[in-house]
Amino acid sequence: MPAQEKHLDRELLTITRMVEIYCSAHHGDSDCMPCEECSEFLDYAAVRLKKCPYGEDKPTCAKCPIHCYKPARKAQAGKIMRYSGPRMLLHHPLLVIAHKLDGFRKARHPRELAREDRLRSRKK
Repeated sequence: MPAQEKHLDRELLTITRMVEIYCSAHHGDSDCMPCEECSEFLDYAAVRLKKCPYGEDKPTCAKCPIHCYKPARKAQAGKIMRYSGPRMLLHHPLLVIAHKLDGFRKARHPRELAREDRLRSRKK
């Protein structure tokens, strides 16, 4: 599996586990299956991950200069992450460590990168 797929798959797994923790506590679903509202949020998050212009160089959302979530979804994600983040240490410590390490990625805006590519091609 290419590194990009591994990284993006891990990002999706992390948000999925966070939603499961949040949903089981707030929506009373104890069978680890998210409710309809949380499932819709996960579907939205998966689409946003697939369309991320950074691809394999994707930073964590908190460090990203591009805000790709709509305001309502961004607020929903914040609520889920504020509740689930501390609890992830108990339930999924390896995902927390991987996410923290991903936080050290340097995020450069895709337009900056495209500009550098154009300049490099002109010099050739």
